[in-house]
Amino acid sequence: MIILTNTTALAASESSATHGSALSKSIARLSSGRKIISPADDAAGLAMATNMEAQANRLGAAKSNVANGVSFTQTQDGILKKVGKALDRMSELAILAQDPTKGTNDLALYDREFQMLGAFISDAATRTFNQSPLFDGNDIDIAIDSEGNSYTMPGIDLTDSAYTDAIASTIDSASNAQTALTNVLAAITQLSGDRATTGITQSRLTYAAETLAVTKENLTAATSRIMDVDVATESTELAKNNILMQSATAMLAQANQLPQNVLKLIQ
Repeated sequence: MIILTNTTALAASESSATHGSALSKSIARLSSGRKIISPADDAAGLAMATNMEAQANRLGAAKSNVANGVSFTQTQDGILKKVGKALDRMSELAILAQDPTKGTNDLALYDREFQMLGAFISDAATRTFNQSPLFDGNDIDIAIDSEGNSYTMPGIDLTDSAYTDAIASTIDSASNAQTALTNVLAAITQLSGDRATTGITQSRLTYAAETLAVTKENLTAATSRIMDVDVATESTELAKNNILMQSATAMLAQANQLPQNVLKLIQ
């Protein structure tokens, strides 16, 4: 027996410290909901999770961009639909103006409505979406993924000659009405193509949004598997380490009593 070095107590103390550290870590994990509390827990896992979280955030930003792009094209199409109604009425007026039974005053009234509808189309060409021109004809690049790759939305130009020729026409005479009808029909053809373009763009952006949503969901799930604590498993570890620490503490108390036995030998 020895007095100066109580190896049994040292072993019990070390065991108590080890289980205490594990207990503290279990408490930290359960209280935070995170499996990785510090880089030392899983350096590679933390690096992967950090990268995936950043990518998921970028995907969220790209999804917001795409949603705004869809809203942009929907606004375009809503206005183009009204322009289409105006052109339809203009073509109707151009036909009415070719009625030989109509007098000069009648033609003047038809032309007045025709010009007002043309002014509406001219005004529509100046509309904006959050200060971005809707119909200036310029293509728009929109980021659609986490790496900044973009999709080019084709521009719609309401100042195209097909529209301006129709707007500049008059129906104050039968001959002018015939020319106006030709111009309006050309504008209607152009409008059909422009609305088809907005539909194609909306379809493309909708697919992009769905892809972004699925990708972000999968990345978030993968990050969760790395970072989030399994409560059931960690609760079991907590209970085990709690018991082991209490046992180690009790044994440490017993070990500290061992040198007392030496006194019996020297009495």
